[in-house]
Amino acid sequence: MRPMNRRTTGRRRNSNVSKRRPDPFRGKDVIYIDYKESKFLERFTNDQGKILPRSLTGLSAKNQRTVVEAIKRARFMAFLPFVGEGLK
Repeated sequence: MRPMNRRTTGRRRNSNVSKRRPDPFRGKDVIYIDYKESKFLERFTNDQGKILPRSLTGLSAKNQRTVVEAIKRARFMAFLPFVGEGLK
């Protein structure tokens, strides 16, 4: 019979899980995310033009919805491209 090793019996920690990024709007009195600020909204899209998920941006669910709405409005008004420069 093999003796129990206490190190292996506990919960294993996943080394691939990264720490959540802090919410960039937390602590600031942001009431409205303006769709006309294209440089600011580009932070929440990747080089292909796709909207980044909450896990990468660190936004709360409420702020993620408002950012997505602002990005879609900016795309419609041609402030942001629908696709990235490399895909044209």
